[in-house]
Amino acid sequence: MAEKTRTTCAYCGVGCGIVATRTGARTVEIKGDPDHPANLGRLCSKGMHLGDTMGLDGRLLYPMIGKRRASWDKALDLVARRFKQAIAEHGPDSVAFYVSGQLLTEDYYVANKLMKGFIGSGNIDTNSRLCMSSAVAGHVRAFGEDVVPASYDDLDAADLIVLVGSNTAWCHPIVYQRIRARCDAGARLVVIDPRRTETCEGADLHLAIRPGSDVALMNGLLAHCREAGLVDEPFLASSVQVPDGFWDILSTASDLWSVARTCDVPAADLRRFYDLFATHPRTVTLFSQGINQSLRGTDQVNAIINVHLATGRIGKPGAAPFSITGQPNAMGGREVGGLASSLAAHMDFAPENRARVQRFWSSPAIAQKPGLKAVDLFRAVDEGRIKALWIMATNPAVSMPDAGAVRAALARCPFVVVSDVIADTDCTPYAHVRLPATGWGEKDGTVTNSERRISRQRPIFEPPEEARPDWWIIKEVGRRMGWPMDFDYARPADIFREHARLSAYQNDGARLFDLSSKVAVSNADYEAMTPFRWGGDAFADGRFPTSDGRARLVPASQMSLPAPPAKWPLTLNTGRYRDQWHTMTRTGLSPKLSRHREEPLVEVHPADAAAYALEDGGLARVSTPQGASLFRVLFSTGQRRGEIFTPIHWTDRQSTGGRTGLLPRSLVDPHSGQPGFKSTPATVEAVKTAWRGFLITTEAMERPDCLWATQVSVPGGRLFELAGDGPTQAIATRLPRGERIESLDRGRGSHRVAVLRDGRLVAALFCTDRGVLPKRAWLLDQLGQLAGAALLAGGPPGRQEDRGPMVCACFDVGLKTIITAIGSQQLTSVEAVGVALSAGTNCGSCRPAIRRILEENRNVANG
Repeated sequence: MAEKTRTTCAYCGVGCGIVATRTGARTVEIKGDPDHPANLGRLCSKGMHLGDTMGLDGRLLYPMIGKRRASWDKALDLVARRFKQAIAEHGPDSVAFYVSGQLLTEDYYVANKLMKGFIGSGNIDTNSRLCMSSAVAGHVRAFGEDVVPASYDDLDAADLIVLVGSNTAWCHPIVYQRIRARCDAGARLVVIDPRRTETCEGADLHLAIRPGSDVALMNGLLAHCREAGLVDEPFLASSVQVPDGFWDILSTASDLWSVARTCDVPAADLRRFYDLFATHPRTVTLFSQGINQSLRGTDQVNAIINVHLATGRIGKPGAAPFSITGQPNAMGGREVGGLASSLAAHMDFAPENRARVQRFWSSPAIAQKPGLKAVDLFRAVDEGRIKALWIMATNPAVSMPDAGAVRAALARCPFVVVSDVIADTDCTPYAHVRLPATGWGEKDGTVTNSERRISRQRPIFEPPEEARPDWWIIKEVGRRMGWPMDFDYARPADIFREHARLSAYQNDGARLFDLSSKVAVSNADYEAMTPFRWGGDAFADGRFPTSDGRARLVPASQMSLPAPPAKWPLTLNTGRYRDQWHTMTRTGLSPKLSRHREEPLVEVHPADAAAYALEDGGLARVSTPQGASLFRVLFSTGQRRGEIFTPIHWTDRQSTGGRTGLLPRSLVDPHSGQPGFKSTPATVEAVKTAWRGFLITTEAMERPDCLWATQVSVPGGRLFELAGDGPTQAIATRLPRGERIESLDRGRGSHRVAVLRDGRLVAALFCTDRGVLPKRAWLLDQLGQLAGAALLAGGPPGRQEDRGPMVCACFDVGLKTIITAIGSQQLTSVEAVGVALSAGTNCGSCRPAIRRILEENRNVANG
C-alpha cells in the first residue's frame, strides 16, 4: 500500500491539511486531510491540483555562477566572500536579504538570525510586507503584540460576519465555505468592497464603498454604536486605554449623511449595516488585502479594531477582528522576526530586547534598529547603498510596486544572489549566483496559518538533483562567514527547538507568543507533530500584552480623497484570480487551473468602456505615471464607475502584457511601509491590431514575437493567445519542425497552419484579420493525436459541443454546460446543479458563480 504523507498546502494562509499519496517518481495523489482543523478535509481548486505541479520542467537543479554550473562549495564560498567583503568595506547595512512567506519557519529563523544577530543589520524584509504588514502594525498599536485575536471556530459561532476588502470566495475559498455554512444556519453576511465580486453573491448587504474610505465607514459605525448605547463601558474601564480626545476626533464628520457621502454609498444601505451590527453582538470582521494594501492601511486596521474593542466584541466566541493572511507562512515569518521592523520572537528593537536576543544567540553583534522595509530596500539598492542582496523564494521584479524601477535597481546592484526552485524567473537575469532550493513536496519544517495554528509541512519526494533546503543553504553561508558553531544545524527539528527556546527565553508572560511547551521536543515528536495553536483563546481574560495589560483605542482620521488627476482619471485596483497564485511559477503548470482565466483581463464598467471606446474582448493599454501594459478587456458591471481592476499574476515569462506590477506607485503606509496597491491613478486606451489568433503546441517554444502573446498550460502542451500587426507568416516559420499543412485565404483574411509528425499533431496556428476563430477545446484535444481531415477546419463535421468559459475547475464544467443543464433539467439551486454536474461539490469556490448563473437565468425567464 502506498505511504500517505500528512502535510500542509503550499498556497494561502488558511493552512489546509493535505494527505498526499505518492504514486510515482514525481507523481502524487492529493486529498484534503479530514483531521486537520483548518479545513476538515476540504481543498480549493489550487490545492486539489498540486499534483499537476510536481514535474521538474523549468526547475533550477544545480548551483549556477553566471550562466555556468558550479559546485555547491564554489557557489557558497563566493556568496560568503562577497557578503563579507561588502560588510568589511561598507558596513553591515550595505547588505540585505529579501525573503518570502513561501519559506518555512525554520528557513526564516536561520535567515533572520544570520542577518540581525551575526551580520548585525536589520536589513531583512519579506514579501509579506506587501500583503499584511499593516495588520501587524495595527495589532501592535492596539494590543501591544502582533496577535490575531480570532480563530476559524469564531466563524462557526458568529451571528454576523463582515468581510472588508476580501474576495474570500476566490482568495480563501475554504474559509468562505465555512462562512456560507454559517450563513445557511442563520448568520448574516455583509461584504464591504468597491467591486462586486463573487463573494458578494448571497450576501445580505454589499457596500461598494469608494476606495480609501474605510476609516470613515468604521468611525461612523463606532459613532453610531456610542450614540445607540452599544459601547461596553465596563470593558473599556477594565481592559482598554482610551486616549484623551478620542471621542471628539471620532465625532468629526461621522454622522450618517457625512459618512454616506464620503463612502459614496446610499445612506439607507449604511443605516442597514449599522442596524445589523447593533443587533448581532457576535460579530467577526474579517479583513484582508483591500484593507492592508492602502496608503492608510494601518489606520484602517485600527479603525476596525477600535469598533471591536469599544463594543467588547473581542476575546469571546464569535466576536473578533480577524486579519486573514495571504501566504502559507507569512505568520511564521512574523513570529521569527522576518520583517525588518521586528527583531525576533515578537520582540521589537528596544534596548532590553536587543540585549536579550544577543545573549540568547551569543552573537557578536545585534541589529540596533529596524532595517529597510521592502520599498526602501530596493530604493537603497538603486541608490548604491546596498552592495550585496540575497533574494529568497520570491520574485520582486514582478510583485513589487513600480516593478520597472526594481528591475533597474537589480541591474545596478554589484552582487545579487537568488535562491529559487525555478531556473528562469524575472529576477534571475540579474543574479550573479543562483542557488537551487527545494520546493513544496520536498521541504521539511513548519508553517503557521492565519489563526496562529502551527502545522508540519513534510516531504513527499527526495530533493531533485542538487536542490537543497533554504535553511541548509543559509546556514552554510553563515558557517563560511565565520560562525560554524552558531549555525551547526543538522535537521529542521534543531532549528525549531531553538526557535521555541527563544520564544520562551525570559518571557514570563510578557508576550503571548510562547512555545515553551515545545522547547524539548524530540526528533521523533517533531516528525509526528500534529497541528497546534499558540496563544490559546487570546484576550479572553480581558488582558493584553502591554505595559499595563490594557489594549489601546487608536485615533484614526479619514484622509481626504482628492479627485484623480486630469491626466489619470481612473483608479486602478489590483488583486488575485481564483485559480492562480502570485506569479504563477507553480499554478501556471496546471492545465486545469489555467482554464478559469486564460489571459490577464482589465475589468471595466460598460459605461467607462463606452467613454474610452473599448471593446469587450478587445485589447487595451492601461497606463499610470509608473508604466503601462496591455490587457484583454472584460466589461463588468461589478466595477464602480471610474475604477478598473487588473490581476497580479502575469509576468514576462507568460505574456507580453498583463504586467500589473509595472503600474502601482511606490508610495507606502507611513506606519507599516506597506505599498498602496489598491488605488493608483490610471488611464486606459483601446489598442487595435491587424489580426488575432492562437497557437497550440506540444513542444516548448519561444513566445511568438507579436504585440499580444500570452501563454497557458493545456493538456499535452501550451496555448498562446495572439494578436498583432506584422505578417503572420513570420510566426508560422517559428513552429516546430514537421510535415506542414497550410491554408492562406487572403480574401477571407485567414491563415491556418498545422504541423504533423508521424501523422500526429505537434502544433497549429490559426489567425484571422476579420473572421471568426474556431473554438480551442476540440483542437486542444487533438494535440499529440493522429490528425484527421477536419484539422484546418478547426472542428469535426456537424455541431460541436461548446462548454463555454470554465466555471468549475475541479470537475471541468463550463458555463454553457451549466446553462444547458439548468434549462433542460429545470435546476433551481446550487445544490441541484451539483447533483446534476458535480460542479460546486468539491472546493466550493465556484458556488458563487453558479448562484449568479441561476439568478441570471431566472431573470431571463421572467423577462
